[in-house]
Amino acid sequence: MQKSLSLSVILPAFDERHLVAEAVRRVLALEDSRIARLELIAVDDGSTDGTRDILRRLAAENPARMRLVEHERNRGKGAAVVSGIALATGDVTIVQDADLEYDPRDIPRILEPFLSGEADAVFGSRFLVGEYRRVLYFRHTLANKTLTGLVNVLTDLNLSDVETCYKAVRTSLLRSIPIRSTDFRVEIELIFKLEKRGARIFEVPIRYAGRTYEEGKKVRARDGFLALVAMLRYWLVDDLYKPDEHGSNILVSMSDVPNFNRWMGDAIRPHCGDRVLEIGAGIGNMTRNLCPRDVYTATDVNPLYLEYLRGAFQGRPYLDVRHCDLANRADFEPVSGRYDTVVCLNVLEHVPDEAGSLANVRTALAPGGKFVVLVPQGPGLYGSLDEVLGHVRRYTRASLTKALVDAGFEVETLFDFNRATTPAWWWNGRVLKRRHFGRVQLKIMNSTVWLIRRMDPLLPWHGTSIVAVARRK
Repeated sequence: MQKSLSLSVILPAFDERHLVAEAVRRVLALEDSRIARLELIAVDDGSTDGTRDILRRLAAENPARMRLVEHERNRGKGAAVVSGIALATGDVTIVQDADLEYDPRDIPRILEPFLSGEADAVFGSRFLVGEYRRVLYFRHTLANKTLTGLVNVLTDLNLSDVETCYKAVRTSLLRSIPIRSTDFRVEIELIFKLEKRGARIFEVPIRYAGRTYEEGKKVRARDGFLALVAMLRYWLVDDLYKPDEHGSNILVSMSDVPNFNRWMGDAIRPHCGDRVLEIGAGIGNMTRNLCPRDVYTATDVNPLYLEYLRGAFQGRPYLDVRHCDLANRADFEPVSGRYDTVVCLNVLEHVPDEAGSLANVRTALAPGGKFVVLVPQGPGLYGSLDEVLGHVRRYTRASLTKALVDAGFEVETLFDFNRATTPAWWWNGRVLKRRHFGRVQLKIMNSTVWLIRRMDPLLPWHGTSIVAVARRK
């Protein structure tokens, strides 16, 4: 259990000259053993009432702990939050409104679930039991609870306060999420995307001293209607990863096809032993289908996936998560000869050094251990989808067999997998030149897997993929 965390506080401000200095003072006054380092990122969102001058003065007085971002015009809370996230360097990032409705003294308590390693996101709830809250608008509270209920129906969460300002998220996770909302809809968007990313979300009771509209409260009835629109949008649309060098935004779409993943798992499982090393586990689509085992090691090179895997499979004593690059010899030295099975699905085609990668796999296997590998089949299918996924090659039966034999493996069986989608892959990648998987196409495929599985052996062409099971000589 960690004893402390570094913290980034984003403070969006628009025309808050009467309150912003006190808000900054209260945040910078935080001293708690749970906070190893605190940075305040103030974002002036086009203020015209003197707020900007106050923030400039405060930033000049606290250069080591405070940074200021200035928007030339008012762009909205969501835009201000995005600007702050871009500069955040703490382990955890939280948003603090400048209107003093929320008390920064609650922030250390919000950090507790992070310190225990249980949470990816923690929300401060105004409706759980807190020390106090100001009694104000019934209709505003009713609207909030109605929105919360609708969000819970659509996400299958049981949140108590979706519109809370206090949303603390691990910074690495937060920075990987594309945020499109520029206004108060950011609150809804973030919840839907955290849930779809599988984040472990906690709530902590907080104090609340809401202000009246006469005192400057900015949320209006219109924002409630826009929140409803945002719910529908982010329930339907999966926009969960910023583009990165790992292709996270493309690969994660395969989590939308659990029936397909179960089909693949059924094809692979009979060839797996009791001690399994999975290379390229992603967010655990196949891990869930192959566990439990006596020993199971899930690996990847993507830090976002590794962070997700550690959270998703926490508490399973037989499973550990580690970084492992298929082409890096050093990553295999600690696990030399440890496994009776290495599973490598849709990974080998990404590495330029095929021979070196297969040699690394061989070192992880005990003598007689099995290597179960799935790769894309058919060089003639290579197109735009392969390019965006970073495929170096597509295989034939002969080329895969030769590579395995040259690396010291004896091929026991070789079979085609997923013939049904071969025409669709050719059409999307070679003809339409698409660079992403269509959501509708994925949903259709997932809902028809029961039929595809039965048709697949009868189709006369090669599969989109080929599976080999090879034994270490």
